[in-house]
Amino acid sequence: MPTVPELFEAVVARAGENPAVVYGDRVVTYTELNARANRLARTLVERGVGPDTPVAVAMPKSDELTVVLLAVLKAGGAYLPLDPQYPAQRLTHMVGDARPVLLVRPRDGRPEIGVPVPELVVDAPDVVRETAARPGHDLTDRCRNAPLDPRHLMYVIYTSGSTGTPKGVAVTHAGAADLVAAQAATLAPRPGDRVLQWASISFDAAFWDWSTALLSGATLVMAPADDLLPGPPLHATLRRHAVTHATLPPVALSVTDPDGVLVGGTVMSTGDACTPALVTKWAPGRRVFNGYGPTETTVGSTIAGPVADGDDITIGTPWSGNRVQVLDEHLRPVPDGVDGELYLAGNGLARGYLDRPGLTAARFVPDPAGPPGSRMYRSGDRGHRRADGQLVFSSRGDNQVKIRGFRVELGEVEARLATHPAVDVASVTVVGDLAGARLAAWVSTVDGADTTSAELRAHAAETLPEHMVPSAVHLLPSLPATANGKIDRAALRRLAEQPGAHTARPPAETSADPMERAVCRLVGEILDLPDVQPDDNFFKLGGHSVLATRLAGRLRDELGVAIPMRAVFESATLAELAAAVPADGTPTAPAARA
Repeated sequence: MPTVPELFEAVVARAGENPAVVYGDRVVTYTELNARANRLARTLVERGVGPDTPVAVAMPKSDELTVVLLAVLKAGGAYLPLDPQYPAQRLTHMVGDARPVLLVRPRDGRPEIGVPVPELVVDAPDVVRETAARPGHDLTDRCRNAPLDPRHLMYVIYTSGSTGTPKGVAVTHAGAADLVAAQAATLAPRPGDRVLQWASISFDAAFWDWSTALLSGATLVMAPADDLLPGPPLHATLRRHAVTHATLPPVALSVTDPDGVLVGGTVMSTGDACTPALVTKWAPGRRVFNGYGPTETTVGSTIAGPVADGDDITIGTPWSGNRVQVLDEHLRPVPDGVDGELYLAGNGLARGYLDRPGLTAARFVPDPAGPPGSRMYRSGDRGHRRADGQLVFSSRGDNQVKIRGFRVELGEVEARLATHPAVDVASVTVVGDLAGARLAAWVSTVDGADTTSAELRAHAAETLPEHMVPSAVHLLPSLPATANGKIDRAALRRLAEQPGAHTARPPAETSADPMERAVCRLVGEILDLPDVQPDDNFFKLGGHSVLATRLAGRLRDELGVAIPMRAVFESATLAELAAAVPADGTPTAPAARA
């Protein structure tokens, strides 16, 4: 069972002069990438990195990010990705919980972390000189602080936690070879193909992109985050780089035009339920696959496809080295066609949750069908197996949801809101369609307490990443309850769908500017808000990147105005966004703000 460095070095041996990474105008061959990673790995070893030691990585998307990740793995360490956009309190928790031996970052990108950790600034002149002077050949175990084997950690990815505390999923090298074999048998990446690196490195899906390319001899296409926004930016990137393979969540596929991109190529839908409409849209002229698997496995467990228009959509069958069991509440197999809970087992199973033995024992349970000592992961997903062996996902059996492909435990959001002194009880639901999915919160307040929706959203944003902050917080005298006294979430969802469910403010005076009126109208329709004013901020109203793409598209289609995505993100108010469009319809950048 090989480790990731061994899998990668085998590719270098046979495809050394092939392009490994493309970033902008830069092209890095496998030989160059390998040598750069080997040199940096030796520097990391000297800084104390070795098997089972987490290394925090806070790097933007670039070829240098790929070098750093490879170097961490070659040194024997496990990478812990840090997204600088996350709130400081969340990053502090992750670093304090994982206790990395080192933080690797660029000079101009230090994340806000409230605990001390040694740093390696990879582009600092002294580090560049030190690393360049080191040998570029592959490391052996004698070069490392201890021998590396497949049981050691590969990465630690933090996911939402139902009790309000994020938890680190500890994944080893053991499932990597099976993952690569599954990609070769289905996606079939080859030298000359171009694989898009779309997922954020903070999520395990990034390793899927990475391994699809770099463990097959294909080319990994990296681009800045702004160029990967669903819709026109993503379409332009796919076309500009002639991408042949892309793994994207349904929300990104739903708002991106398939015309002229990935023609004859391969599309993988993952992260949320793939719909028949998406297959109809993307299957012509392409191979479409549907994947399934939580972070607690090595990226995934099953794959279905190619899926043709009109096919029933399943999550497929487990790939080699993995098993999926459909069990009842007594851990007994259920008959074909009958829903049960999906339990995942095999080489790709994570070690567990980092330093959380109680939670690990509750979710990684003994496998009665496996060899002595083996475990299986209780996924919380419900589904069934068809007579032909295909697995069908039915629903979640717990309080976990997917928002734009991100896994969210509603309990964590509720727990954060409940820490505000004015909040008595909080409940969170999902509102909106696939592309516009967002969270809405409903709270009852302590008698006599004075707070506002904006204050509670700001309180949530202090610790929660952007995709977990409710787009709206509704204050109610009391929350609806079921007959047994539990919060009636179905009633809250129905309330969210009622016209005027959002808290309305006094209407603003009608703007004299027709473009302002048009922008406010469209934002109100997109966010389902009854009153939108020129001094509102799109994102503070509950907008997010996918909805920003929808806004730009509506402005283009209905008003003939080509607003650049940057203008939507940089405009402090909707009035400023409207002002970015002069009378002739040619967009201008928003004025710089102090």
